[in-house]
Amino acid sequence: MKAEGSALSSAGSYHRLAYHEVINDDNQNKIFTSDDSRLRQLGYKQELYRGLSFIANFSFTFAIVSVLTGISTLYNQALTFGGPITLVYGWPIVSLMTLIVGLAMAEICSAYPTSAGLYYWSAKLSGNYFGPFASWITGWFNIVGQWAVTASIDFSLAQLVQVMILLSTGGLNGGGYQASKYVVIALHGGILLLHAILNSLPISWLSFFGQLAAAWNVLGVFLLMILIPMVSTERASAKFVFTNFNTDNGDGINNNLYIFVLGLLMSQYTLTGYDASAHMTEETKNADKNGPKGIVSAIGISVLAGWAYILGITFAVTDIPHLLNKNNDSGGYAIAQIFYDAFKNRYGSGVGGIICLGVIAIAVFFCGMSSLTSNSRMAYAFSRDGAMPYSSFWHKVNKQEVPLNAVWMSAFIAFCMALTSLGSLVAFQAMTSIATIGLYIAYALPILFRVTLARKSFTPGPFNLGSYGLVVGWVAIFWVALISVLFSLPVAYPITDQTLNYTPVAVGGLLILVVSSWIFSAIHWFKGPITNLGNSSEEA
Repeated sequence: MKAEGSALSSAGSYHRLAYHEVINDDNQNKIFTSDDSRLRQLGYKQELYRGLSFIANFSFTFAIVSVLTGISTLYNQALTFGGPITLVYGWPIVSLMTLIVGLAMAEICSAYPTSAGLYYWSAKLSGNYFGPFASWITGWFNIVGQWAVTASIDFSLAQLVQVMILLSTGGLNGGGYQASKYVVIALHGGILLLHAILNSLPISWLSFFGQLAAAWNVLGVFLLMILIPMVSTERASAKFVFTNFNTDNGDGINNNLYIFVLGLLMSQYTLTGYDASAHMTEETKNADKNGPKGIVSAIGISVLAGWAYILGITFAVTDIPHLLNKNNDSGGYAIAQIFYDAFKNRYGSGVGGIICLGVIAIAVFFCGMSSLTSNSRMAYAFSRDGAMPYSSFWHKVNKQEVPLNAVWMSAFIAFCMALTSLGSLVAFQAMTSIATIGLYIAYALPILFRVTLARKSFTPGPFNLGSYGLVVGWVAIFWVALISVLFSLPVAYPITDQTLNYTPVAVGGLLILVVSSWIFSAIHWFKGPITNLGNSSEEA
């Protein structure tokens, strides 16, 4: 497409516009909202329906972060490595650093409110020479990380459903039905199919589901954090919850600091996905304000709700080895066993615990749905800039202004990623770390360019950190570099093919693939990928 003459010249600086702006387009005066006008300044035309409020934008992101999803599905990790100490104190440490990363991202989002998000920020902040390559690297780490997140969320839901079926049919020790890995992958495929169908609906429907998901997460947290300890016949003491450190991990790791670090993965995996607010900005009103507010608010409220949930559930923990024992009724699924035991010991039946697991399952379902929404907007934007094979097909929108092709492509890729579980659950479990590290590398790159190459040239939008921007940015980069190393460390000794942490292998392979694809595409495929980034503002 032909670029609008002023698109690139004005894209690097923020210009606040009146809510309605009259622009001369091919000698015809057309009226655009300030959001549409800013998007044209960034080099894009308005194709998606802009109808989301701040609450709707926040709700999508809050549903993706979903503390019920991340904490519940990875509670085993933190309970194994450190137990209560890691859970209770690890969460606020990770939360503070995540909020710093989110603040740095929000400031950039305010200046560049486009669905392209992180890769567009990298392009504009790293200059004309490095821009295309920086954008390519950031974009591919972002989209692959997002696909991995969707795959892991929906696979976690399939596993949770399997555990609920197991407990409903008598439990592992009562002859309950334990699904094979093929049944679990079929469940995963069915869940993704439902999510793709829902994401094919107009954004007004998704907005409703997103706000319902946010409300469900908040109410679910407070219901479970109160109900489970109340029902439990035995509760942990405050001393146990706030001082107990579990070193009995059975994985040959004895260093206390190492144990604590490995347990942090639960917290950091949970607090991901908040870039969704940026990817939804082209559908959000007052995007330069509401997009950044969505990022920061989703993190802040998730931090508070998550800590409350952790405290409530951990007061119901009295026997860690029993909860982690793979021969218990839930097959070693700690949260499920906590809920099941609480009701069975009190009432003689674990049905109430299974219903409580259903509350979590619905939250995970909403989380996967919203994650696929964010995936599809990222894929739509990335292909709009010509960075994906067959880009012209993937960035098309239907009559309801939904990027339908991108939705179904993202669902299919997420399903393919989960197929690795058929070969090895250990290899698939690395998906959790890949999702975390891949996304955080994508988060850190534009922040790095903001505090280095664009240190003096960056013009912030309404969300402005002022003189603290550089400090916040450098702290965010330090944290991402640290967790990228920590989550690549071995998780068991001795190291075998069954205990190897495949994360560094996968992330390294992804980096090699991304760089080599850049070289190949620059020479043969796109003849210089995404060098025309932001050149699609011509009116259709």
